[in-house]
Amino acid sequence: HRSSTMTRIVNALTEVSAGYDALFVDLWGCVHNGVAAMPAAVSALQDYRKTGGKVVLVTNSPRPRAGVFKQLNHFGVPEDAYDAIATSGDSARSAMYRGVVGEAVWHLGPVTDSRFFDPLEIVDNPVEISRVPLDEATGVVCTGPFDAQADPETWRPELEIVLSANLKLLCANPDIIVDRGEVREWCAGAVAAMYSDMGGESLYFGKPHAPIYDLARRRLHKLGNEIPDSRILAIGDGIATDVKGAIDEAIDSLFISGGLAAAETKTVTQPDADALTDYLTTENSAPTFTIGHLR
Repeated sequence: HRSSTMTRIVNALTEVSAGYDALFVDLWGCVHNGVAAMPAAVSALQDYRKTGGKVVLVTNSPRPRAGVFKQLNHFGVPEDAYDAIATSGDSARSAMYRGVVGEAVWHLGPVTDSRFFDPLEIVDNPVEISRVPLDEATGVVCTGPFDAQADPETWRPELEIVLSANLKLLCANPDIIVDRGEVREWCAGAVAAMYSDMGGESLYFGKPHAPIYDLARRRLHKLGNEIPDSRILAIGDGIATDVKGAIDEAIDSLFISGGLAAAETKTVTQPDADALTDYLTTENSAPTFTIGHLR
């Protein structure tokens, strides 16, 4: 049996949480499954907050935080499980309102994401954004594919037009895929990756990129807490998003192996140690801690 020095497997959040004053917690795959809350995760966060710890939910959702708040209520995640929300959508919106893709934007994404274009209070002197047809655009805002279950090749014709106009694509959610209950869906990150592969320029603001962590820290400080990075623990099931982002920010991480990587890590309640080691070696990653599910 090989011992893994890449991570320490723990059985419960309480085994390590006393060393941290705040948690940056991923939502999908950790706190809910895209359909309903995970009760053990909710209890763990409530218990942590009772000890005085702060919980900032850090999500690659393209929605503004008000939209995520509503969604959490709908999924049955109670308000006493967290203190604040930082979304990839808000991080990307703040960049849009600073003018990174110009003022005339084409929206590539479902109509249900139109709240992305709501005014935003965190930017001083925002530029005036207008939504226009593709042939009039100065840039593209991608909140996801028009159809999350369609073959990605269906996106290519429009991306060819975007590329020929040499437009930047602002990606509201770097995630490639997500599992909504039992159904796997494509996210904005998949569109942005295809555009980059075609030679276009995609701009990212969610995990693992720095802007969303800056937003999460701002949300934390708004709660009146000057907490150093050494006292923050990031929790999530995405090796390429949650764990990579934390490592890049020099923040400790708790990898949830029973989410996106459940099959690779052979996680039922806890990961198989050898399978976990193989997976982390393949991904070239070393989270501080690993647990099967947040509890």
